[in-house]
Parts: sequence; C-alpha cells; structure tokens
Amino acid sequence: MIRKIYSSKLGTSDIGWLKSRFHFSFADYYNPENINFGTLRVLNDDQIFPNSGFDIHPHNEMEIISYVVDGKLTHSDNMGNKNAISRGDIQYMSAGTGVWHSEFNRGQEILRFLQIWIIPDKKGYNPSYGDFPFAWESRKNSWLHMVSDPEGGAPIKIHQDCNIYSLELEAGKEIQFPVNEERQAYLVQIEGSSDINGIDMTERDAMEIIGEPITIKASKTSHILLIEMKKV
Repeated sequence: MIRKIYSSKLGTSDIGWLKSRFHFSFADYYNPENINFGTLRVLNDDQIFPNSGFDIHPHNEMEIISYVVDGKLTHSDNMGNKNAISRGDIQYMSAGTGVWHSEFNRGQEILRFLQIWIIPDKKGYNPSYGDFPFAWESRKNSWLHMVSDPEGGAPIKIHQDCNIYSLELEAGKEIQFPVNEERQAYLVQIEGSSDINGIDMTERDAMEIIGEPITIKASKTSHILLIEMKKV
C-alpha cells in the first residue's frame, strides 16, 4: 500500500521567528486520524529565522532526531552537551527518563531542519546525546544509512527497530528501496521532484509505504529522507 501526502495537507504554524509544517498532530495542529505512523510520532519541517530558536525545555520517553536541510543548528542540554551541525548532519537525543535542551539558529541564514520523534521500544532509558557529520557526497545516488537500532549498521543508534536513510538522486537517475511485507516506511521529498511507483512527488510532499518496494526516478535532483520501521 502506498499513499501520497500532499504538502498542502500538512498542518502549519507561523509565529514569526518559526515556520513549521507538521506531518502529524503537534502543538495547535490536531487531527485524531493523524497521530502517528507506526512508531513515528512526530515529523516537523521547521524553519527558524536567524538569532532565534527554542529556549531550554524538557522531553522524556522519546527518541529525537534532528536532520539539517539548510543553515546551522546549535544544541545544548543539561547533560553538558553543546554542538552545532550543518546541512546533511544529524543530532540525536534519547530523552529517556528526562532531559532539558535548547535549539537555536545562531547563523545569518534561515535554518531548515526536520525534527523527528520515534517512540522507544520501552520506557526508562538513561538520557543520552550524540551527533554525526555525514559527508554530503555519501548520499549521492545512493542510500545513506544514518540511524538504526543497536544491532544495525548505522553510526547513530536508537532504542527502536527503525532505520533512517537520506538520498540525493540526480535528475534522470533511478533507485529502488525494498519495503518488505513486514515493514513500513515514511518518505519525505525534502527538495526537488521525483516519480515514485508512478506517483509524482514535489518538494515537501510525503508518502506512506506499507509492505511494497518502491522505485524512485528523479525528475529534478531530489533530496529524500526515508524512515523504515517494523509494521505495527
């Protein structure tokens, strides 16, 4: 089963310094039929204007991944971690029993990043933080495996049977991804446009995929994120 989610159907918010598109119910956007997709609970496409951001605030019992599209994201937390990441890089935080953190745009250009929350496989983990700078070329016309469960092969580990990949596919090129019968995936067309199993995708469109392999052909150079997980 494949279902396209049009970018125009996403929840939206504009509070001046922050513009957001919500793939699932979040903040003032609430749709009882759109709470989550499997263990994927939140996917926000955020734009933060320069010299602004989220002041220190709490999280618990959630795996939180931030993927930068443009600009630089600066993180700090009550565990003593502080770092900034750029386009194509990831910050990861296992909120576990409780953590406080902040996220800011300290740069001079608009910061765009995807904020992803994954429900963990159980409660009570000790909080932890990590980040990883991925060479942009490592996703050129190839799936870059960035996040996995502890037994997986990605450099970032989370407490859930879930994998996150990124891809930059040049115009005219084609690639496949196998979503088997016991798995499901959520795909975001971050930039560019493509044809996926005969469905036209444009910037910020998304797709739910359940138990069906996909073939992607880029119409324009396409920057794509794919979150693959167990079917629930």
